[in-house]
Amino acid sequence: MAAHDSGVQHAYHEDIDYYEGRAYGLYASARDGTEAAVEAFARRQVPITAAAARVVVAREHGFASWAALRRHVATLRDGDPFARAFRAIESHDVDGLRAQLERFPSLATAVGTNGNDLVGMAAATCDERLVAVLIEHGADLTHGNVHGWTALHQAAYSGLPPLARMLLDAGAPVGVSARGEGGTPLVIALFWGHRETAELLAQHGLLPTNLRAAAGLGRTDLIEALVAPDGRLAPEAGSQRAYYRPHSGFPDWQPSDDPGEIRDEALAWAARNDRVAALELLAGRGAVIDADVYRGTALGWAAACNRLDAITCLLRLGADPDRRASFGGPDHGRAATALHLAAGAGQLEAVKLLLAAGADPTIVDARHEHTPHGWAVHGGHDAVAELLRERGGLNAPP
Repeated sequence: MAAHDSGVQHAYHEDIDYYEGRAYGLYASARDGTEAAVEAFARRQVPITAAAARVVVAREHGFASWAALRRHVATLRDGDPFARAFRAIESHDVDGLRAQLERFPSLATAVGTNGNDLVGMAAATCDERLVAVLIEHGADLTHGNVHGWTALHQAAYSGLPPLARMLLDAGAPVGVSARGEGGTPLVIALFWGHRETAELLAQHGLLPTNLRAAAGLGRTDLIEALVAPDGRLAPEAGSQRAYYRPHSGFPDWQPSDDPGEIRDEALAWAARNDRVAALELLAGRGAVIDADVYRGTALGWAAACNRLDAITCLLRLGADPDRRASFGGPDHGRAATALHLAAGAGQLEAVKLLLAAGADPTIVDARHEHTPHGWAVHGGHDAVAELLRERGGLNAPP
């Protein structure tokens, strides 16, 4: 700390593999063009490569090499204050966190690996008590990590309206982008289908003008302004779409200016947020019902999020219940059906709707080589697994 002043990042995980993961995430964000991540490589005067990312992470912690960082990480149990505060957060120890903050007040604004601060970590635990203690001790709610991610982004990611409201009341900014232009907390909430959180955030800032956000919010007035009856798009319909993934576990993708892609992506965002009127309007203006624009069809997202009205609407509009598509990260959904996704998420009512529509419970996905029954068993969803077994979908892996 004496050698590097306040700019040094604190290590706080005792497993070196964690830092490997952060280096990969830093590299992915830099490739996506996230400003803070690109600046991290430029600051250390190294190229944007996976190997150089390890150098950046080591030097950001104040060490000349990865080996030196590894040695330091091995000593964290000996009592680094930032690491102790992190462990208090991890164990939901409110009193322990308060004690660290009172002994070391600068911890409230200190940063750890990849610029993560304690209030962002507390938000990730979904524990409002921890966040409240950090706000009380002067946490900087405007701070974003190397991906631009703030505590409010985390509340949006987790779909927590009470936590989002607490952060908003304390002055957290709503217009900051993370992981690419347009990645505001509102857009993060819409990406995951966290409708209530998105509606709260929409009340506290300017709304995005692009089509996918209008669809996710169910703003048919904006959709009509952005898409003509013949399917032609207004220029702003595809704007601010550099944000496309919530973390580096999702694969690379570059949003394009293709009108069909923009319409079809909006359809999926409407589905995951249960916006039936938006679905009908977009379908009538050229959106393809079974399109898989980026990691999931509209029906797949609706099934995973248990959006029953959207499922009913999409099936009525002609969605194929047995359509195989991608979903989530590369290791999650490959050639999976909506029934796989509903079963894996334990969405019993969605499973019933899909089965009633003729969804085939015997289809095997291409990644895990399991039927929807296997996905339900893996997720520990006994009622869903039993229903699928009764319908002849008993898993029979090769």
